[in-house]
Amino acid sequence: MTGMKIYSIETGFFKLDGGAMFGVVPKTIWNKLNPADANNMCNWAMRCLLVQAESRLILIDNGLGDKQDEKFFSHYYLNGTDSLGKSLRAIGFTEGDITDVFLTHLHFDHCGGSVKWNADRTGYELTFPNATYWSNEKHWAAATHPNAREKASFLKENILPVHESGHLQFLKEGEELLPGFKTLFVCGHTEAMMLPVINYNGRTVVYCADLIPSSGHIPVPYVMAYDMNPLITLEEKSKFLDEAVKKDYVLFFEHDPLIECCSLQMTERGVRAKDIMKLKDLAS
Repeated sequence: MTGMKIYSIETGFFKLDGGAMFGVVPKTIWNKLNPADANNMCNWAMRCLLVQAESRLILIDNGLGDKQDEKFFSHYYLNGTDSLGKSLRAIGFTEGDITDVFLTHLHFDHCGGSVKWNADRTGYELTFPNATYWSNEKHWAAATHPNAREKASFLKENILPVHESGHLQFLKEGEELLPGFKTLFVCGHTEAMMLPVINYNGRTVVYCADLIPSSGHIPVPYVMAYDMNPLITLEEKSKFLDEAVKKDYVLFFEHDPLIECCSLQMTERGVRAKDIMKLKDLAS
């Protein structure tokens, strides 16, 4: 789409158990990709994407937010100097400028910034008061009636105020948010996660969310223990990676601590990273 601009938005880092992030892959292998600390925790980015097109300003995911209590944050070791508001202001925008919040899924590290405390901390309000928040019916149902295994990832204070505000809308599979902004639905990580597929300056940029959370997760068997349906993830990843190689997609990583984007190539060992890049490298 001509006239579109996209920006990487850093919201800070958090830590998760390395074994949980790499599933059945042995630590002797994954520790070379993202070395763990003494508690077996690895540092991960919470990297969002801002799409400026026509009169719209679309924020894809929004990190952990800051409304949880000290005990919660003590489990996840929030760190770094970046925040969502700080990163938006650095490129000349504020929370009030956002017209759309696209939520790939409703796990707390992807949507926690959607809602904040009100001024006197007696209740919640939308962080982006002028925005439409986008999810889909299948995922919303899974998030608001979660299974026991996934329940801890869906926090009601991140989710219910969006519905109560009247700002929630649902996308249908195959529906475009706007021309040049398509959505791929995948179900291995969680029910009906949505991946933005964006036509940008002649390249296809895919926001990989938790299908491929980092460059270290490109090999097909590298599937998180957090995935609800890992065998489905294997199928979805394999199909997606084959297409991404053939069509020279650019993968944008939400959680990679170092690498923002890469293209792919087929090697004797399977699909692997080709060119490492940043979004600004794609600017015309």
